[in-house]
Amino acid sequence: MVYGFGRIDASGRVADRVTIAPLGWRGGDRLTLTAEAGVMIARPDLGGIVTVPGRPYVVIPAALPRRCGLRAGDHVLLAASPGQDMLAAYSFTGVDQALRAHPPVPGGEGGRP
Repeated sequence: MVYGFGRIDASGRVADRVTIAPLGWRGGDRLTLTAEAGVMIARPDLGGIVTVPGRPYVVIPAALPRRCGLRAGDHVLLAASPGQDMLAAYSFTGVDQALRAHPPVPGGEGGRP
């Protein structure tokens, strides 16, 4: 896995060369994007409606960010899995909720006495 951070710009683009480049996606490759609460997933798909541009970023169609609670200007945690040939963009709100869903560590914060 390769992790990084990106920001959704006003055009729906999310860019982070360090995270996206290991996937080996090239300009013209087609992707399918799916969304759930707090996360967007991109995977190669010959029938996909999104085309990878010449630069290392992914364009999120306008309706998709609303579906997963993302907006222009939001920062996202990017997770690329070259072995699974996929990129995930997690909202910081979703990451925060996932961390809060776990009980505290015994012994105090961070497990320190």
